[in-house]
Amino acid sequence: MSTSTVETSATVSEAAPAPASRRIRRRGEQSLAGSLVSHGILIVASLIALFPIVWLVFLSLGPDKDDYLHPGGIWKKMTFDNYSFVLQHTEFFSWLKSSLIVSLGTTVIGVTIAATTGYAVSRMRFPGYRKFMWVLLVTQMFPVAVLMVPMYQMLSDLQLIDSYLGLVLVYCTTAVPYCAWLLKGYFDTIPFEIDEAGRVDGLTPFGTFARLILPLAKPGLAVAAFYSFLTAFGEVAFASTFMLSDTKYTFAVGLQSFVSEHDAQRNLMAATAVLIAIPVSVFFYLVQKNLVTGLTAGGTKG
Repeated sequence: MSTSTVETSATVSEAAPAPASRRIRRRGEQSLAGSLVSHGILIVASLIALFPIVWLVFLSLGPDKDDYLHPGGIWKKMTFDNYSFVLQHTEFFSWLKSSLIVSLGTTVIGVTIAATTGYAVSRMRFPGYRKFMWVLLVTQMFPVAVLMVPMYQMLSDLQLIDSYLGLVLVYCTTAVPYCAWLLKGYFDTIPFEIDEAGRVDGLTPFGTFARLILPLAKPGLAVAAFYSFLTAFGEVAFASTFMLSDTKYTFAVGLQSFVSEHDAQRNLMAATAVLIAIPVSVFFYLVQKNLVTGLTAGGTKG
């Protein structure tokens, strides 16, 4: 009797289906609904970011200067004549040369000064090194209107008005403080043991900096270079004040020539703006491998 009862219970337990195991989500893994919502938000944000660019390209294809008032009519008369006119009948290539000279000069000089400054503050302990970084930060608190007159006077005394070097030095006053703070934070993430290893191998402090530290700091340098390039490439106030010759205008100042008191050639301005984006896109492509890493690296000390 008892034997049959045990056998029956065993049979029932074997025949009963095992309860379905619930899938456990890993930490950080989103549910399907959460994934759809996040992707939807990213898609909408991307469309919002891309819309001004697409709209600018669309307006640049309109042949008339007033087509922006009636954009629907551009579909029937799209043309690349605006681009041809800008390339052949304006100072576009002079603006391009001036912009590249000023932007690349600001990038090279600014990043060099900022890198040496950030490394010195990160590694060396000299009197006032903390206050020095705060002084750099304070220099960014003055508006452009306040700095314009004293800078003009200094450049005039140095005979650097209407010169590329003068404009590069002015832009470095903006780029160097930010880049120094950025690179100082990045250098803090590089172990001090690397400096000690360089000294053991007989390298001078500058040799250690140039041969060991800078190769490891490429992401941070890429961000600093990109910021310096954009600072010089798109600035208007200083360039329009300190550059007096039409042939030395940068792109940002050259765009103003399409708008006067009595006329506004917005179709040509749109075409020029699209062409201006090409050098920036090329520069971004060259540094984008290290850009994301450099933007996130200085947040915590490793």
